[in-house]
Amino acid sequence: MSGESPEGRAYVGNINVSARRARKLLLGDLKLGKLVDWGTAFSLWPVHLTTSCCGCEFAAAWSPRFDNEQHGALPWIGPRQTNMIIIEGTVSKKMACALRLVWEQMPQPKFAIAMGACALDGGIFYNSYNIVRPWQVVPVDVYIPGCPPRPESVARAIIELQRKMRKKQIASKFVEEGWRPDKEYVMPKEDLCSWWRG
Repeated sequence: MSGESPEGRAYVGNINVSARRARKLLLGDLKLGKLVDWGTAFSLWPVHLTTSCCGCEFAAAWSPRFDNEQHGALPWIGPRQTNMIIIEGTVSKKMACALRLVWEQMPQPKFAIAMGACALDGGIFYNSYNIVRPWQVVPVDVYIPGCPPRPESVARAIIELQRKMRKKQIASKFVEEGWRPDKEYVMPKEDLCSWWRG
């Protein structure tokens, strides 16, 4: 339908058709689990653990030029309000304790991204006595190779994590089951803070 106005035309759709489609979507086609997975995938609040030069690329990823916020991720500073951690660079034995403490404070369901060659396998410090691989501390969902990786790689990792969350229904399964069985086998059991706790 169209109505004439002094300024021009205004087009109005059929409200009954829209209401029927909305009801069908909410009551029939749309499953609550899909809604939970979609909402979690586009509500990522990463806390970042910067230990190396990857921190510069992480900052650039959320700068106006690359704007990773458009992908549904917004960096935050407090671990208790975040659901994703991005490990940027080398993890030493002392930093592994801090990483584990931050991970334990984050609410479920939570996710981890390891960024850069140092986070993948030690990088240029691969044979150092004090280096710990992030996958020995927390279960990592997505790895970003490079030294340092470009900001586009960070965006790609976030999109890949979102795809994985929606395909495997990670968030909705956590709501139903209360844990992540897909990461149970890789969750480290040792206490990495024993040197600090005494």
